[in-house]
Amino acid sequence: MSAWVESNLALILFLPWVLILSVLFWWFPRQPRTWARRLFDFLTLTAAALAFAVAVQWAYAHADASYGRMWKQVFATSVGYGVYLAALLLAYLIRRAWFARMRVDGLL
Repeated sequence: MSAWVESNLALILFLPWVLILSVLFWWFPRQPRTWARRLFDFLTLTAAALAFAVAVQWAYAHADASYGRMWKQVFATSVGYGVYLAALLLAYLIRRAWFARMRVDGLL
């Protein structure tokens, strides 16, 4: 296995799951679909993907190699996935509060 593939294996293997979660975040809830909502969702998904990539690279570089080469992949995947989910959860809570505020203000 090439060094590039080995260091990016967590990114490669988790790409389908990250795409599924991203699509679900983008689609739900279905309303309201304003330009501000689309911009917020786009920026959130971009930031979450970048945070995932950075976290995976960091974790791969800092994993304890004494547990074997596979441990680096497991650790990197776990850290990256946790960071990605944390970013989406934070954005979801912010978006939900934003929608609640819009309902109170009568904008929805």
